Amino acid sequence: MKYEIFSFNDPGYKTLMSYQSWRVAILNFIDELLVDNLSYVESHSKTDEVFVLLEGEASLIFADVEANVIQSFEVLKLEKHKVYNIKKGIYHTHVLSKNCKLLIVEEEDTSDENSIRIYLEKEHIEEIKENNYEKVNF
Repeated sequence: MKYEIFSFNDPGYKTLMSYQSWRVAILNFIDELLVDNLSYVESHSKTDEVFVLLEGEASLIFADVEANVIQSFEVLKLEKHKVYNIKKGIYHTHVLSKNCKLLIVEEEDTSDENSIRIYLEKEHIEEIKENNYEKVNF
């Protein structure tokens, strides 16, 4: 076979293909990625993670964490077709518009076992919304 073609249009996340130590996935809108429904930020301890916005709107939310306590947030609205490389160890999550399609590239073995989650409180969500309304409400 000379080539393979992959696509995914259902809600949520799906790995499209893997090669040796890396994988390519698509993340489409799901309710859990509305700003009011976010439940955690995570950091990957073994790999960077790449995001490319293909359709719709999306923002990355970064948490500054010290001693497992969230100190502050920074929100970055993604631009279509640009490559965003999130370095390993950086706490992050994302919000997506209902028509969003996000390409993700990361190490094949990225999982809950080598990622750390910090769960968000209601106050965290309010802080994100208050300071970044136009970047997280689509």
